Amino acid sequence: MTDFLSGATMFAALSIAVFFLHFWQTTRDRLFLLFSLAFAVFAANRLLLFFLEEEAQVWVYASRAAAFFLIIAAIVDKNRAGAQEPG
Repeated sequence: MTDFLSGATMFAALSIAVFFLHFWQTTRDRLFLLFSLAFAVFAANRLLLFFLEEEAQVWVYASRAAAFFLIIAAIVDKNRAGAQEPG
């Protein structure tokens, strides 16, 4: 059951990545591109978790931290870009 839920979570993250990639292609907004990359990393994270041994799980947490960093960077970038536009 755990393997099934892990696969479902990976599929969901990959679907969300494609969803954001579609919006990036229509708007060319970096926010959508970075969100798409973050969710692609989440999907790869689930795949890594399935294949790696217990002692190699540091890489899983590092990739998850990288995905969260991408989300934070996208939000900060969007807010900085919005602050520079005249009111």
